[in-house]
Amino acid sequence: MSEVTEGEKTPDFSISVAEGETFSQADAEGRSIVLYFYPKDDTKGCTVEAIAFSALAGEFEKAGAIVIGVSPDTLQSHARFEKKHELSVLLGSDEDHAVAEAYGVWKEKSMYGRKFMGIERSTFLIGPDGIIKKAWRKVKVDGHAETVLDAVKGQD
Repeated sequence: MSEVTEGEKTPDFSISVAEGETFSQADAEGRSIVLYFYPKDDTKGCTVEAIAFSALAGEFEKAGAIVIGVSPDTLQSHARFEKKHELSVLLGSDEDHAVAEAYGVWKEKSMYGRKFMGIERSTFLIGPDGIIKKAWRKVKVDGHAETVLDAVKGQD
């Protein structure tokens, strides 16, 4: 499984974001996309990250970017997560991890000596032209949303 890198055309994706609604690259209509992958709804780091991106959602919008969080959780789980934390970013359900695999973020992980497959916390800034402008892998949550916003504002 290959990893996408900066300067490459992004893999096309279409992901469920709400009951009966999907989001695909074409829906961005000339705007940038911040596609961030996170392991699980309502866990500490993922909650902090989602709240940080939501707090800056207006700034991302002004800078011409759409923010989408992607995890293997169900749409029902996303709906509870959004409501509980008043999130304002789109959350995509990637239950079969097809999008995560296309971006090379579905990885073998290890916890307490047990190996399993899961999401490597990563973020991709996709330009309006469909090219990956910036890729952050093995993301540390603190300050990350601000770093991504700075990158969005710094695009040509």
